[in-house]
Amino acid sequence: MGEFVVGDEDFELDGRPVRLLSGALHYFRVHEAQWGHRLAMLRAMGLNCVETYVPWNLHEPRPGEYRDMAALGRFLDAVAQAGLWAIVRPGPYICAEWENGGLPHWLTGPLGGRIRTRDAEFVTRVEDWFGVLLPQVVERQLDRGGPVIMVQVENEYGSYGSDQEYLRRLAATLKELGVRVPLFTSDGPEDHMLTGGSVPGVLATVNFGSQAREGFATLRRHQPKGPLMCMEFWCGWFDHWGTEHVVRDPADAAGALREILEAGASVNLYMAHGGTSFAAWAGANRGGELHDGPLHPDVTSYDYDAPVDQSGRATPKFWAFREVLAGYTDGPLPELPPAPRELGTTTEAGLDAWTPLGEVVDTLGGPERACGSAPAFEDVDVDRGLVRYRVDVPGPRQPYPLRVPGLRDRAVVYVDGVRAGVLTEDCPVLPEPVAGPARVELVVESLGRVNYGPRLGEPKGLTGGVLHERQFLHGVRAAGLRLDAFDDADRVRGLVSRTPEGAPGLYRGTLSVAGAGDALLELPAFTRGFVWVNGFCLGRYWAVGPQHSLYVPGPVLREGANEVWVLEVEGAGAGASVRVRAPAAG
Repeated sequence: MGEFVVGDEDFELDGRPVRLLSGALHYFRVHEAQWGHRLAMLRAMGLNCVETYVPWNLHEPRPGEYRDMAALGRFLDAVAQAGLWAIVRPGPYICAEWENGGLPHWLTGPLGGRIRTRDAEFVTRVEDWFGVLLPQVVERQLDRGGPVIMVQVENEYGSYGSDQEYLRRLAATLKELGVRVPLFTSDGPEDHMLTGGSVPGVLATVNFGSQAREGFATLRRHQPKGPLMCMEFWCGWFDHWGTEHVVRDPADAAGALREILEAGASVNLYMAHGGTSFAAWAGANRGGELHDGPLHPDVTSYDYDAPVDQSGRATPKFWAFREVLAGYTDGPLPELPPAPRELGTTTEAGLDAWTPLGEVVDTLGGPERACGSAPAFEDVDVDRGLVRYRVDVPGPRQPYPLRVPGLRDRAVVYVDGVRAGVLTEDCPVLPEPVAGPARVELVVESLGRVNYGPRLGEPKGLTGGVLHERQFLHGVRAAGLRLDAFDDADRVRGLVSRTPEGAPGLYRGTLSVAGAGDALLELPAFTRGFVWVNGFCLGRYWAVGPQHSLYVPGPVLREGANEVWVLEVEGAGAGASVRVRAPAAG
């Protein structure tokens, strides 16, 4: 029990000044059996608090269909058991390099640009969501004996909009639903962001990776009183598929952290431990200065070059931060917890059963719908996964270019059953013209919805139709395959299998493990798709890198036989196999 308040100069706990030394750790990016270890690592680094987002789309995949709403509460209970405070950031928008910034596809699809505004339908949906979510937070506030000391209003709203009525409505809703701890906002340290994202009477905090003095000076122009806090100290960064792995020098990051603390401010390390975007929940960013350029999908790993790496191990950055933080804590820091068990023996196994992708879609996907024009993913209720489109080119007619303007994100195209190419946003025209009559099939996968910027909530799939020469092709048939269809293991196992052919489809096999523990899984012969181990979806793989292995939490593996599924979208090479090894072995 206690009272945590925002004072004129400091945060105060029962009247005493306190400094928050916090670290971001997303409960939804860490296997639940490993929460305790990761929280103990944060304490050992010198932190007294943990921060987490809450992804709306994870918990409400369809309107009114709620999944594991108690997960946040269980995490907050683990936080309390670890002796830490908690900062909760419920959104509704979270960014976090997460699919659609945490917003459900079934909401952003129909609302479009009305999201994150005072729009009555959007606000009503948010209020309904908060009504279901917030009891997990309210019951665990500090004055009720829980760890929660602060709750955020929206997230970096000043980077997106300026609807003050919307922000005031959100703050009022949080209070009406029982939030008694201080509310806060967080934005970049720029005038337009702070004026657009702040709420009168609510503590404003700032996000940056360096130049703390300048950032706090900007904040002080907008908020003369109140404690200073960097709510997101970007001590690392995230990766995109097809780019170089991003790292930040530990000494440079530690120096920037020291500057924050020397300014008398509180801090939240983003990320303290990044974890993994399991089940293909990774989002995407748009390039360019205005974040409206080419699509850059985020990789599955959310390691973030954080001080506690994806496998839960201390990095050189951890030790550099621990040395800095030790000067701002009372008494000696705790010792590190015992390291998680790692896989005992490197193991490789062939995947000897295969089902063509078309049959997988027919069996596990939704019913094929006949449409006048091509529907977007949102129209066929697909969040993560793929949509198979079929359309006929009438004939007789001479060869013309076949184009898919507005394609998002990547389409493997077949003409009369023969692969004709892979199309992307940047290259939406088949290399060879198509004569009619012909049957065209396009398998389109969403590589992650945009999580930041003005194109947040944009639709996926064939958003501009299919054109032959300049003529739209109508009578499109579409069938969606959601990744959560693979939650039904019996249906997956019931698929008819045959000898692998290297073509797209579902590959299955058994991996025999001795000494189960944390591991990395590699797929040397595969191109792009998704992997499950014992029904747990590890996420997306893609041969373009920079990520070339997928993290397997130790609790997922079993001694002896382990069932592996690989859904390959583009095609595999010879020797379809998987290999697992200990994280430290690489």
